Amino acid sequence: MSQDRLSQTLNALADPTRRAILARLSLGETSVSELAEPFDMSLPAVSKHLKVLEKAGLISRGREAQWRPCKLEPEPLKEVDAWIGEYRKMWEARFDRLDAYLKTLKPDGEVH
Repeated sequence: MSQDRLSQTLNALADPTRRAILARLSLGETSVSELAEPFDMSLPAVSKHLKVLEKAGLISRGREAQWRPCKLEPEPLKEVDAWIGEYRKMWEARFDRLDAYLKTLKPDGEVH
């Protein structure tokens, strides 16, 4: 059974190593070996993380002779932001209602 794109993206983002890789790629494209440098893991282990990110559409890998640069692909992150944004709107509306209610408790509008 194939996961939907949002589920794949959230699954990929669930791992701190993959989030760190994306943070590095936000600075610009780089090689797999450069991405692997800060991690205490083998190059094949880093490659597995990259495959998860690539399957989720969060990165792409090019080919320039022997160099395979990795590049951040932001579209799936925009989709996550849009999904979270719907919940953000709901919570902001609830906080606005709570704020209005609290102001009714204090005649001068002062909340302690």
